[in-house]
Amino acid sequence: MTPLPLETHKVRTTSRNEMVEVTDHLRQVVARRNILEGLLIVYVPHTTAAATINENADPDVKHDMLAKLSELAPQRERYYRHAEGNSDSHVKSAMVGQSVTVLVEGGQLVLGRWQGVYFCEFDGPRDRELFVKVVMFRSKGAD
Repeated sequence: MTPLPLETHKVRTTSRNEMVEVTDHLRQVVARRNILEGLLIVYVPHTTAAATINENADPDVKHDMLAKLSELAPQRERYYRHAEGNSDSHVKSAMVGQSVTVLVEGGQLVLGRWQGVYFCEFDGPRDRELFVKVVMFRSKGAD
């Protein structure tokens, strides 16, 4: 098992609540690193953003997820105390989670037919970071 250096990737968001698909970006990491078998750990180092794997075929799914999260954690609540006014963003981030792990097999991301990897913004628009840690078990040319 060979861990490679942590990679930092920039993500620019354009809305307060948004899901940015990063699947193709992760495929580029796999290709550039010549990974045949391994893991990609995708981590969001922000308290008002998250990472998830979900459907990438129908854009209505992103809409529905963001709408439901906004219903569950509205932007304004009488009991919010956080002075920055983004308590809902912290709640949404905690509900979705800071990281996902993606398997790599045969040089390809192991995702279901309709799955994609998303950076989830809950307090944008902002310039954000996404960390990717590659743990490689086998690389191309290592046989």
